Amino acid sequence: MYVTSVGELKKNPSLALRHAKDGPVVVLKGTEPDALLVHLDGSLGDAAVGVRHALAASLYRDGCVSLGKAAKISGLSLTAFVDHLGSLGIEVAQLDETTAGETQDVSRWLSS
Repeated sequence: MYVTSVGELKKNPSLALRHAKDGPVVVLKGTEPDALLVHLDGSLGDAAVGVRHALAASLYRDGCVSLGKAAKISGLSLTAFVDHLGSLGIEVAQLDETTAGETQDVSRWLSS
């Protein structure tokens, strides 16, 4: 999957369209996925696979589904989906208000 920025897309849209022949193109707005380009001359089945990957990544990034659910939506194994998220710059480990306490608990356990 090819990833480009909005600025690069404006500069050279034909490059993104050429890449779309090989698979979906994710357009980033800043560091976030914003749009998906799919080439329609190929089989729609191939395009649907790329759309599933992009949709699953977007749903996970926005906190709408868990990592496991997003992997199922994408049709990828959990490991492959985590790699896919990494290629899009989407963090899998996310910090929340419980992280500091959990880190202290683990540190105490490891030092025992």
